[in-house]
Amino acid sequence: MKRCFVMLIMAFAVNPPVWAASRTVALAIPGMTCAACPITLKIALNRVTGVTAATVNFDKRQAIVTFDDAKTNAEALVRATGDAGYPSTVIEGITQ
Repeated sequence: MKRCFVMLIMAFAVNPPVWAASRTVALAIPGMTCAACPITLKIALNRVTGVTAATVNFDKRQAIVTFDDAKTNAEALVRATGDAGYPSTVIEGITQ
């Protein structure tokens, strides 16, 4: 029992636990040209591991994405939109 406890303490000392935070980022997606584009983008963003919510606004040509920063990051979201055929950029000042 003591040995397990000591090993657990050593494991945390070597690899401290990572506390995930929920982040929200806004993406500018100027390439949206039709009403089907937001559907395609929402599907692509929701397929990224760690994304908890994605809303896409056709009129503003942007997406608001909430994600677990321990599982993904803004670069992965930009890559996902690009892979779907819609290059995007992070809108500075809206990131939480």
